[in-house]
Parts: sequence; structure tokens; C-alpha cells
Amino acid sequence: MFESVGQKESALFVQAYRIVNEQIWKYYGHDDKVNESVKTIWTGIHDRLTMEIGIKELSPKFYSYQTEWMGKPQMNSGWYDMNIVVENWLNFKFTDTLDPDMFVKRRLSFVELAFRTREEQVAKANAELPAQLAAAEMRNRISQRPMTLPGNYADSIRAINEGLNSTFASNVQELNERLKQAGMPLHYHNGYLQITQDEQLQEQVEQPFWLLVKDAPWKNVSIDMAEAIDRRDTGGRDPSFYAAKALESTIKIICELKNWSSGNEKSVSDFLNHLESKANGAFIESWERQSMQRFYSDVRNDLGHGPGPKDMPNLTSQQIDQTIEFCMSWVKSLIKRL
Repeated sequence: MFESVGQKESALFVQAYRIVNEQIWKYYGHDDKVNESVKTIWTGIHDRLTMEIGIKELSPKFYSYQTEWMGKPQMNSGWYDMNIVVENWLNFKFTDTLDPDMFVKRRLSFVELAFRTREEQVAKANAELPAQLAAAEMRNRISQRPMTLPGNYADSIRAINEGLNSTFASNVQELNERLKQAGMPLHYHNGYLQITQDEQLQEQVEQPFWLLVKDAPWKNVSIDMAEAIDRRDTGGRDPSFYAAKALESTIKIICELKNWSSGNEKSVSDFLNHLESKANGAFIESWERQSMQRFYSDVRNDLGHGPGPKDMPNLTSQQIDQTIEFCMSWVKSLIKRL
């Protein structure tokens, strides 16, 4: 992907580092002391990345240099803070003896890993929110002390959670804009940096799709679609099969949410029956059902079953793109109908 490392790439590394170090996790507190919990996070990211790359440290952790005091040589030594270790590695000057593709991708791995770690923290906070709200409501009922802030405890907890989510959404938006400015055909969503091939498609289909499936109920949809795109971009086998799985999961989840599932369904066709049923309000029209049914009959089934003595089914790159876009568009449309 990357044949050279220039000013745009170097600027992106600085910008991404500053988003992580200044906006997501501030390494130093108001008293300029190291925030120990943040240090633990940075250390974890550093260690995971060095394991992935196969090195002991991204850049030297220990420093030593000699100075002179009162005419006598004096040795000064110590340990760099972990964010500085990462920063020094990110800003390492590229030379012609290095592989530019590997140089850029390794640094993008830091960006992906840092954002994924933050996304996991936000997801954990969201999962814990209902229990926290329930506890806050109980506290409101038994507390006799006046609140120092307007509203109740639950409102405060809800506001903090909303701020956490909106701030991270802004971080992601800024990162994607920086990637675009650097001329990199990449987009971050739901824990991964992935290739985006068409800017208009990205804005109208892909980005709205990833925003819709970022919440817990759609986890499997997100995982399978990310797998489909990874396999497409790396030449892996059957990316369309994973896109079809993502759409099938969406159909099943909607049936569960609407209490339409009976437990006797044997195929995706049975779930499509629920969506089309007039008794259920005709969630989809007949022609829409036929479109998805034909896809599963003609495309997914060929990929999902062993061909036996026949030739292995293969789709062209254009057909793979079409099937992924087809599934993304239908997932987006179905979820937005809820």
C-alpha cells in the first residue's frame, strides 16, 4: 500500500499520537504527575504491539548521558515515560534502508490498537450503565442529602456516559478526517482500520452502516462484515459468505427483537417469512423479500456448501464488492426500520 514515507505520513503519526495522548488518555494530571491508570493503559498497548511486531521495545525505555558538574564528569540516567517511548518510535525518521510499507503499517497498528482499546472501554461503560442507573435510582430514593448539582444521581450518570460516547465519536471522526487528509484510503470503525475504495460509497453506505452496528446487539453483524472486508482486501477466501452471514444475523436479531421468532426456523427463508408477514405489519415488502431470498439461494448457498466434484465457486472482484455493498445496504435499511 505504501511505497514511500513523506510529510503527509509523518504528520499523520504526530496527529494520531496527539489525539491519543491529549484527548483520549492524558498521561499527566493537573499537577504534572503521571496518571498511573493511564500509564497502565499505555504500557499494555506498548506490550501488545511489541509482541505483534516481534521486538522487546518500540524505542529505548532507558536513557543515560554524561554531563559535567564542578569540573567532574557526572552520569545521568533514568526511564522514559511510556508515552514518550511510543512517541519516539512513531516519530523515528524514515530512511531508505527501511521498508516504507512495513514502516507505515506498523505505526498504523498503534493507532488501531489504541482506538480499539478505547472503544472497548466505552463499550464496557455502556454495558455497565443499566446497573449503574438502577443503583442511582435506589440511591435517590434513600438519600436525604441535598444534591450539589441539579437533577438526580441517575441524570448525572447518564450525562457522563453520553459525554464519554460523544467525545470518543469526535475522536474517531477526527482520526478519519486526518487519514483522508493524508491521502490514505483507510477508515476506522468498530475497532479496525480498513481499506475504503470509494469515497462516495464510504459516506453514503459504509460509514452509516458502521455507526448502526456499533452497539452490543449487532456485535456479530459487525464482526462478520469486518471479516468480509478483511478477506476481500487481502485476497482471502469467500468474503461474500461473511457478508451474507452479517445480513442473516441482522434478519434474525430483528425477528428476536420483535418477538416474531418461534424457535422452529430452519433457514433464513423462515425468518424472511416473519419479516414479510402481514400479521407482523409487513416489515418488508414482497419484492424486497424476493431480492434477499434470491441472494441467499443463488450466491450464499453456493459459497456455504462444499461443491463436491464440481469446480470451487469463485466470484470476480467486482462481484465480491457488489455482494458486500448489497449486504451492507440491506443491513442499514433493516435496522433503520426499527
